[in-house]
This record gives sequence, C-alpha cells and structure tokens, in this order.
Amino acid sequence: MGRTGVAEDRHHSFAAASLEEVTAHGGARPILTRRVVGRTDSLNFIDLTVVPSGSDIGVHTHADDNEEIYVVVSGNATMRVDGRTIAVSPGDVVVNRPGGTHGLWNTGDEEVRLVVIEVPRGRAGRTVP
Repeated sequence: MGRTGVAEDRHHSFAAASLEEVTAHGGARPILTRRVVGRTDSLNFIDLTVVPSGSDIGVHTHADDNEEIYVVVSGNATMRVDGRTIAVSPGDVVVNRPGGTHGLWNTGDEEVRLVVIEVPRGRAGRTVP
C-alpha cells in the first residue's frame, strides 16, 4: 500500500514526475512531458505536459478509436481544434474528439502546463448499484 492507503499501482504523483524533452507531432520546438499513468482498462494514458514559451504541440489527427482531453493547469495558449482557433487559459478543458485534428501553440511569455488524458472510444463508465 502507498502512503495514502491506496495500492501503489493506483497512486500516482505529478509532483514526482521527471519530465522528458520531446518534439510532439512535428512541433517546431521541444516540449517537456511525462507519462504519469500508462494504459489501463479504462484509459490509454495521463500525461503531465509542459509547453515552454515559443514551443508547440504540432497539428495532428487522432484515429477514430480514442478521445484526448487537454486540461490547462497554467499559462495561456492558442489551440487549433477541427479548423477553429481558440484561446485557452487555466481551468479550460478541451475535448479532442475521435478522428479530430488539433494542435497547441504557446505564444506567451510563460510556460503552459497541461494534463493530457487519452481514453479509448466507447468506454463510457457504468455505475454499479
């Protein structure tokens, strides 16, 4: 059991995550990311992603079998989502639909921190009575 009384494989920490530098989806400059939770029965991954000023996550199209959610934790950015350009800021949640096309640019002076969650399509949860 972990320090919270939850099994270790169910307790994860963004604070303990060491970030790796990668170029995401053909972006012009690198970002920093860390897979905090890998594949489970109900999700593909949860990543902590940091997009430094001037960096981006290149425009890319997902397959029809997954949905990706961006949760903006800090910073301001511009996203392109299915042909629309939108400004995103802390507290925003952007759902990138299956088969959708999207990208993100940090055009500000501060880094942008995101939690990126990808779930398989058609895996809606059920409530057990």
